[in-house]
Amino acid sequence: MDLNLILVVVVIAVALFFSYTNGFHDAANAIATSVSTRAWTPRAALLMAATMNVIGAMMGTGVAKTVGKGIISISGYAESTSPDMQQKGLVIILAALLGACIWNLITWWFGLPSSSSHALIGGMAGAGLMSGTVVHWWGIMSHVVIPMFASPIIGFVVGYFFMSIVLRLLRNAQYHRTMRRFRAAQRVSSAAMALGHGIQDAQKTMGIIVMALMAGGFGEHHNILDPITGEMNVPLWVKISSALAISLGTMAGGGRIMRTIGRKIIDLDPARGFTAEAVSASILYLCSYVINAPISTTQVVSTAIMGVGCTKRFSAVRWGVAGSIVTAWFLTLPAAAIVSAIVYFVVALPLGVH
Repeated sequence: MDLNLILVVVVIAVALFFSYTNGFHDAANAIATSVSTRAWTPRAALLMAATMNVIGAMMGTGVAKTVGKGIISISGYAESTSPDMQQKGLVIILAALLGACIWNLITWWFGLPSSSSHALIGGMAGAGLMSGTVVHWWGIMSHVVIPMFASPIIGFVVGYFFMSIVLRLLRNAQYHRTMRRFRAAQRVSSAAMALGHGIQDAQKTMGIIVMALMAGGFGEHHNILDPITGEMNVPLWVKISSALAISLGTMAGGGRIMRTIGRKIIDLDPARGFTAEAVSASILYLCSYVINAPISTTQVVSTAIMGVGCTKRFSAVRWGVAGSIVTAWFLTLPAAAIVSAIVYFVVALPLGVH
């Protein structure tokens, strides 16, 4: 069998595994608050999140295009007729994916809600550097680093601001009746969060699979590039497979991260849970459709929870847990880059890729 075809199949399989790990690693963020406030049972919440992930995955390709074209340059491999060049491009993508998967599994094992998005971007940068491929540093800065700092700050500030307004409006309301209403409303806000997660994170896998098809010389066969506009298209089968992979992952193992997000940062009531979810979902939609930035669902929801928690009292937030989460965020990009660089060397050597 043609080595190019084998590598493309392997890359697609690993990309879908990455989407699967993203499901049990990141999708829990969308439902953790509603489970902790008992708006959903864990089983019902996971089923809802899996369903909304599938729907969200079919609702856009802007983030996929950013991942596919805006982080590293594969045009030289995609346009080359040399099998050696095409194989090098595929090995780069494979190394990036494996580095991201390994880091996802490490942080999942320790229950740390780090960012799968940043693991993937870091992996792409590390494999690109090790292989001598052009890395679009401005693309990483504008679509990853700046949103990495901005989205958590926005999540915290907006969460605190809106929760303060909610508390002021409801200061004379009957507590238990109000909490019951917010608990019901959380079913909508958590579904919106899960939908936003599907829009954001499934598209990252789509972008990687499209890169693999182009690098392996199969782009024209799958009509990846529009012959007139040059715009990148995502085939329907890529959308469906990415969506199903992330949904299966959500069903398989979301509980470990769910406990950290939902209970260890702060004890949430339904009003704060609803506000954190509504703020987080709004930021996800803004970044998906306005700036096409692959932001971290983990960062947005975690800091929104911290923001709404501070309206109770500053000490209500367990800052030790929050500090561990932030440390994992900052470690993710360089750690995934280092792992992917090592993987590239290990995979490229026996294949004779230079």
